[in-house]
Amino acid sequence: MRIIAGSARGRPLKGPKGADPIRPTADRVRETIFNLLGQWMDGLAVLDLYAGTGALGLEAVSRGARQAVLVDQHREAVALCRANTEALGFGDRVEVVATPVDRALARLGREGRAFDLVFADPPYAARAVPAILEQVDRLGLLAPGGRLCVEHDKREEAADSSGGLARDDQRTFGDTRVSLYARA
Repeated sequence: MRIIAGSARGRPLKGPKGADPIRPTADRVRETIFNLLGQWMDGLAVLDLYAGTGALGLEAVSRGARQAVLVDQHREAVALCRANTEALGFGDRVEVVATPVDRALARLGREGRAFDLVFADPPYAARAVPAILEQVDRLGLLAPGGRLCVEHDKREEAADSSGGLARDDQRTFGDTRVSLYARA
């Protein structure tokens, strides 16, 4: 695993060591996601849910995002997010939140925070796409013009719309499906 583009292009990322529930987004999937979203993230605020290694949020920072919040509850994932953030020198622009995603979303909503780009890569078995869509929309976490990118099992259906969010693209890579949403 590596950073694909931007200021940290080519720099390696540490990955999981064991059979932990961490499933890093493959480089080719990450590259396609950024091709769909746009190559540069200049000045964006990014939220990376179920961050794992932090690869998606850190890729966005490498491409110019002004800040990223990486959320995961698993000990190894939090350690990997922190180690990768430090190794890339992004500590001043990255916040690592070690808590379950639903609690982090509630806190961010209470704080009135909104993000230009939200990544969500929950464990496939969680079948969490409907809950993520509902929470991000209800809590107002997606800024006007923002995008939500959800990575999920290809067998899990992702709604065409949910509340104020509408799916505007969807791609499949083997067992992985990526669904992109914007404000309707």
